Amino acid sequence: MKLITIDDVPGGSPGAMLDNGEMLHLRRSAREGTIEAWLPGSVAAILAAGPEGVEAAAGIAKRAEALDEDGRARLRSNGALLPATMRLLPPIPRPGLIVAAGLAYRSHLEEMSGTPAPPHPTGFMKSPTSLSATGQTLLLPRGATERVDFEGELAIIFGRHCHDIAEDEAFDYVAGYAVANDFSARDWVEAVWQATAPWEARLTWEVNIMGKQMPGFTALGPCIVTKDDIPDPTALRLTTEINGKVMQDALVSDLIFPLARSIAHFSRWYSFAPGDVLLTGTPAGVGVGRKPQVFMRDGDEIEVRIDRIGALRNRFAAG
Repeated sequence: MKLITIDDVPGGSPGAMLDNGEMLHLRRSAREGTIEAWLPGSVAAILAAGPEGVEAAAGIAKRAEALDEDGRARLRSNGALLPATMRLLPPIPRPGLIVAAGLAYRSHLEEMSGTPAPPHPTGFMKSPTSLSATGQTLLLPRGATERVDFEGELAIIFGRHCHDIAEDEAFDYVAGYAVANDFSARDWVEAVWQATAPWEARLTWEVNIMGKQMPGFTALGPCIVTKDDIPDPTALRLTTEINGKVMQDALVSDLIFPLARSIAHFSRWYSFAPGDVLLTGTPAGVGVGRKPQVFMRDGDEIEVRIDRIGALRNRFAAG
């Protein structure tokens, strides 16, 4: 099932993307007098309701998929089935926590001057205010317009409260997967590489991470594919294109650490709630690692696509 948040009211409404691209408004499609009528009003709340919430949503979506054209026409007439062009919000518009893994792919470390692999997963927090949706135009930040970089990533969406768990139970806490783009203003990264003292390195790295928190710099979407539809996320292929030119092309299996290990590692410190997000890192091909370097410019169109999930598309404009 592909869960989405439809941009029809403030905060959006939970929906499901059908195989033909049409968008099913779940609450308008629910059968009265059944558990479906109890369906919560957001994707995060559906996940928090546990298996019953997800199963209720899946039942509505499966029933719609099985309808003939007359049945779908009836859904369209009452606003329960919306066109594929309908605007979306991020599938989780207001996650409480976004953690982004760094130095995660072997190929990415190689392009960054052979950076050595870390001894354990590494990461940082991203502000939920940096979230943006597929189709959204993003502004080049004023004063930092020249080195805006891209990082296509697989995102893990949590379905249960997750803290201090064992690696072998990590996927029990996963609801599904989405596409992400971890944008970064790289204006300060040179100072990180040039730092010679520990305190200097710490301060420069802090500012570099702040360059990832700009409005819109965590693009997420277009949907959450529930984990039952993706039994092996490491088999997925990720590609990133700018104006139709391929920049990144890799299998998730190139990750240094297994996804389960990363989930367990970060859960040692963080307490993830249903709807929270873990970005799993980016493969080779980012702008700062290319020769010559490539950064986003006014009018550029960028697409990150992951097999079986979909495409996340954004455009940049001058701020």
